[in-house]
Amino acid sequence: MSDLKEQLALLRRRIDRINRKYEDPWAAPASPVRPASERNPARYCIEEWWSGEQVETAHGCHFESERLYERHRRHGSMDFASLHDLGDDLLHAISEGSVAASHCTRWAFLDTETTGLAGGSGTYAFLIGVGRITPEGFRVRQFFMRDLGEEASLLDRLAAHLEEFDTLITYNGRTYDQPLLETRYRMARRRPPFGRLQHLDLLFGARRLWKLRFESCRLVDLENQILGVEREGDLPGEMIPYVYFEYLRTREAFRVAPILHHNMLDIVTLACLTAIVPQAFQSPAEAPLAHGAEMVGLARWLRAEKPEAALELLRRAVHTGLRDDLLFRTLWDIALLEKKLGRAAAAIAGFCELAACRNPFRLQALEELAKHYEHRERNYSMALEMTRTALDLADSDQLRARQARLEKRVARSAAMGRLL
Repeated sequence: MSDLKEQLALLRRRIDRINRKYEDPWAAPASPVRPASERNPARYCIEEWWSGEQVETAHGCHFESERLYERHRRHGSMDFASLHDLGDDLLHAISEGSVAASHCTRWAFLDTETTGLAGGSGTYAFLIGVGRITPEGFRVRQFFMRDLGEEASLLDRLAAHLEEFDTLITYNGRTYDQPLLETRYRMARRRPPFGRLQHLDLLFGARRLWKLRFESCRLVDLENQILGVEREGDLPGEMIPYVYFEYLRTREAFRVAPILHHNMLDIVTLACLTAIVPQAFQSPAEAPLAHGAEMVGLARWLRAEKPEAALELLRRAVHTGLRDDLLFRTLWDIALLEKKLGRAAAAIAGFCELAACRNPFRLQALEELAKHYEHRERNYSMALEMTRTALDLADSDQLRARQARLEKRVARSAAMGRLL
């Protein structure tokens, strides 16, 4: 029991430190937390641990909180003032045209905290945060269920709040958050408010851009790697359902303060990454990319629709320096794009480079060279040499058939030469 009390005391101190970090220096000092004996004996006292108020609706009541990150503040390398300058068409390219132009003040950044990670009808979204860009800075409103019976009231207020937006931005929300909330609305016999909202799931763009560079594209990992933010005293996501159930059991409101803080930081990070990721897809040539793996990831997305732009990014990536496995794959992609664009000489140069050394694409490069010398240059001797080299690497019926065909053609050519 003493160990538990010490851990709780440490947690309170961490929360107090985090709150002081984001406090307005010109604001009036907050009133100290009263001793347990002097606290309001009401059943719910979340107000003592997190700024906010109880909200009454026709369906009951719940707790709501709103916090403003002023324009002059920063979240790691990103300043909140720059969010208001994001272009109306920023999300068009990354969404492949599915998200129409809209002003950034009409974007809702949504994230949920739930009672389970598997989803399903038994999973509740007990905390829903919605961030928005405003002229004053970045605002985050949080809707919190102090009890499972407050769900109807929370869903009612969330639907009303989302009427102010026309674009929804999430991180893995298309797969998880939105379907979960739609289930909760239907179980409450309410129409989900998402039908009229455009939806951008930033996870897919972030993975395209960074999966080759980082081992993980989790939001908190990108927050650290891209924005340079190191969270202090953060509650791991997998612990959140357990902590919330402990709160429901004990009614000790201090337990959920770290969850509210975690949710708020996730939404702030989501907004900051939205100012970075779509920019790369909108203007690849002008994107401030410094790492070759990022260039390769973006080029792979571009190569179908914009092969020239993809080719330029791949060349830039090679010159920045890549680890061996990614380098050989990139050289292979460059050669294929040159072939696709009809530049035979450049493509052959690329295949020859790969065929000259040991690498995962050597066999494929030799096959491409064999095809080229057989069908385009009619140089059957060279094609046969490429095929035999490929057979030394891997035996296959297709290569054996090509070898037999080429040997006949070489023999036929030699016979005709003797007759002449």
